Amino acid sequence: MDKIIIRDLLAHGILGVNSEERDQTQDILINLVLFADTKLAAKTDDIADCINYSTLAKKVKAFAENRQRFTVEALANDIAELCLADERVQRVQVRVEKPEAISFTSTVGIEIQRSR
Repeated sequence: MDKIIIRDLLAHGILGVNSEERDQTQDILINLVLFADTKLAAKTDDIADCINYSTLAKKVKAFAENRQRFTVEALANDIAELCLADERVQRVQVRVEKPEAISFTSTVGIEIQRSR
């Protein structure tokens, strides 16, 4: 399988269980690796045969900014399902991080993999 990589997608949304996390948006950092067969897209050189990175990134960003989940686990799983909705995606690796969520760390988060 080939890999399509979207790195360091920054969203601003409600994510967390504490009251201050529910009151205002915070940075959410998202990384995706989508596993798909890209041979047809390489052969035709046609965007219609590609997984459109820009469209997918915008969809994931809007989703993360509007979902208002309590846990990074739930948001990561939701994003994985969103990516797998494209039949060409066979497997996805999703990392969701909350920068500066815990003192003395740059980021905390989760990384999951889901398959068809």
